[in-house]
Amino acid sequence: MPKMDVFNLKREKVGEIDLSDDVFGAEVKEQLFYEVVKAQLASRRQGTASAKERAAVSGSSKKIYKQKGTGRARHGSIRAPIFAGGGQAHPPRPRDWAYRPPQKVRTGALKSALSLFAKQGRLIVVDKFDLGETKTKRLIGVLDALKVDRKALLVDGVGNEQLKLSIRNLENHQYLPPEGVNVYDLLRHDTLVLSTDAAKALEARCLR
Repeated sequence: MPKMDVFNLKREKVGEIDLSDDVFGAEVKEQLFYEVVKAQLASRRQGTASAKERAAVSGSSKKIYKQKGTGRARHGSIRAPIFAGGGQAHPPRPRDWAYRPPQKVRTGALKSALSLFAKQGRLIVVDKFDLGETKTKRLIGVLDALKVDRKALLVDGVGNEQLKLSIRNLENHQYLPPEGVNVYDLLRHDTLVLSTDAAKALEARCLR
């Protein structure tokens, strides 16, 4: 089991935590990142693109001029795609782009991402996120003390309203509960900061 130092919010070591090898010490399979992130981004697509085909646009269906003798091309309807205001050929239709990779792929990608942070020294474990007040300035001071100077993902229980509200105005940092941690949000941050409770919750989620 990998051992991680546990810090308080002043980056003073207050203990250690044993983390599961299967979650924080697994083999990093980068090919799984592609599969899962692609599915996440596809599921975010609105899928509302739509246009009318020739049968749906307004306009007469009468033949616009006689077939022969005019010297012009043979046209049958003013609603044809070639005319301005006509219908579109093979138009887009509203559709749902969402799909889900298999459970083993999703779990494997999450384990790989967590293990990548641990192996690269980009994982920080704190005993608890007790800010004492709902204040962005207070959180900035905590992040400075923890030596987090780039984009960070902070993970703690869903009941930590002080952390959730204090981080809202910080462009480069994000809060998520353990249940909401996902591969896409992990990979777009430089540092992962977990509370001890969040670390154990992520272990339980990945091992169930």
